[in-house]
Amino acid sequence: MGLLTFFFSAQRCDARLKQQRARLLRVAYSWCHQHALADDLVQETLARAMEKCGQLRDASQLEPWLFAILTNCWRDHLRRLKPQENIDDLEDALYEPSNTPEKTGEQEQIVDRVQKAVARLPIGQCEVLTLVDLEEFSYAEVSAILDIPIGTVMSRLCRARQSLKKDLIEFNLSSTHETNRLRRVK
Repeated sequence: MGLLTFFFSAQRCDARLKQQRARLLRVAYSWCHQHALADDLVQETLARAMEKCGQLRDASQLEPWLFAILTNCWRDHLRRLKPQENIDDLEDALYEPSNTPEKTGEQEQIVDRVQKAVARLPIGQCEVLTLVDLEEFSYAEVSAILDIPIGTVMSRLCRARQSLKKDLIEFNLSSTHETNRLRRVK
């Protein structure tokens, strides 16, 4: 490969990697719940991908390959540090002019409750849930990304969804009981 061909190939690879940044950031944030750490994980992922871009043989496999690198970066981080359970607030993406303060507050409470429920999941379940349900990867792609059998993907996803359902139903019941108690007090 000539120098000019290599240069244009590297530019194409760089552009394709940058296009995936937002998706990588979403997944990284859903795993770690810290904006700065998620950004660091994505930067590390993209740096590793740029170094190894020439090793990618099938360009159609770029996304699973990138998410596999992100998974490795995340696991490396977990090995280095004890995971923190601190949950940051979400960005103000819910605000629309048509939303009333009450509606916005309810939406924020729901998002916060779901985020906390996902954060309580075991890491393996959280990884599978975010890749399948948030990023819409197939079971086979998630299996390749996380380097686990497809049956493990399916069982982790099933357990994660059951845990979320139980957690959110319990929250809904406790909220309903609290609302009814407050109405009786008035």
